[in-house]
Amino acid sequence: MPQAYEPQPGTPVGQLDTPCLILDMDALDHNMDVIADFYGDRHSKLRGHSKNHKSPALALRQIQRGGTIGGVCAAKVAEAEVMVQGGVASVFVTSEVVAPPKIDRLCALADQAEILVACENETNARDLSHAATAQGVNLGVVIEQETGLVRCGVQEVDGGLSLARLIDSLPGLSLKGVMSHQMMAEPSGDLEDRATEAHRLIQPVLDLREAMISDGLPVEIVSTGETWSYDIAGDMPEVTEIQGGSYLVMETSYEYMEDFHLAGKVLSSIISVPRPGTAIGDAGARAVGGMKGLPRVEGRPGVEAVDMDTDRTVFQAAEGAELEVGDQVVLLPGQQDAMVSRWDRFIGIRDGKVEAVWEIEARGCHN
Repeated sequence: MPQAYEPQPGTPVGQLDTPCLILDMDALDHNMDVIADFYGDRHSKLRGHSKNHKSPALALRQIQRGGTIGGVCAAKVAEAEVMVQGGVASVFVTSEVVAPPKIDRLCALADQAEILVACENETNARDLSHAATAQGVNLGVVIEQETGLVRCGVQEVDGGLSLARLIDSLPGLSLKGVMSHQMMAEPSGDLEDRATEAHRLIQPVLDLREAMISDGLPVEIVSTGETWSYDIAGDMPEVTEIQGGSYLVMETSYEYMEDFHLAGKVLSSIISVPRPGTAIGDAGARAVGGMKGLPRVEGRPGVEAVDMDTDRTVFQAAEGAELEVGDQVVLLPGQQDAMVSRWDRFIGIRDGKVEAVWEIEARGCHN
């Protein structure tokens, strides 16, 4: 089986085989430093979401940089398995795990690391308890409160409180607290807009927290917030963990969050100039993804991506900005998760040369 492309450290960018997924190391370090500085002396800490970068090496780099809870979030059991195998000591699976084989895998992980999992209904809680008891392990369970995404989570405080009482009574489970996830309906970089929206969306989970505490139930964890509300949720006294993920690699749809810099990019080469003002690159949707539209071109004013198929991107170049065969073009993704999952490794670039190569070991972990 052919090996995935892996350049040696010190290789100049101009000599890289394209397309390839690159990480701007200066931007990456900047993003980590923003988090480390912000959460360093605060009661709340980041629990970085590994679904965004899918790399234990990056997860550990985040943790070592500071400002984190010392663990990560994962969207899937398979991602959690990769993180634990990679040396991460605490993993919170922020999606409900209901299939018996997946619950068994989750319990197997709990014998190796701290494992937390989201829960929204009593049947799932009993299934988690049965499996954990059978394997002789303990699962930390966090109740998910629905707060505007119209996805998973208990819908009302009373339902959440009833579920909390049950979880607290079941063997093999430890009731840890509450969680939520939300997105801004109309993204804005304005601090006042973000604060208003964050407080509105997070309040239901705080209401559930208060009801649980009043009922004498443990609430060690209040996990909420994300990249767009990292600073707002991080200053809420009730919140203990922030589920930020997009901030690390970044994407153009999050550019309104100017605290963070775009780090994840696809390096492409021009393979054809069929007519003046039009050029074809060797990276398409299979390399960049297309969930949020066409990628943007970095550092080439007058050059725009106008079409993309599986393996090619069509660029339009204004007069004076024409591209030639062999030119390299850097593409900035509109959405990072799907892009990252297409690659075997990150190629870290600093000062025009390869500095590091990191495996993306959780790529394609759908189960």
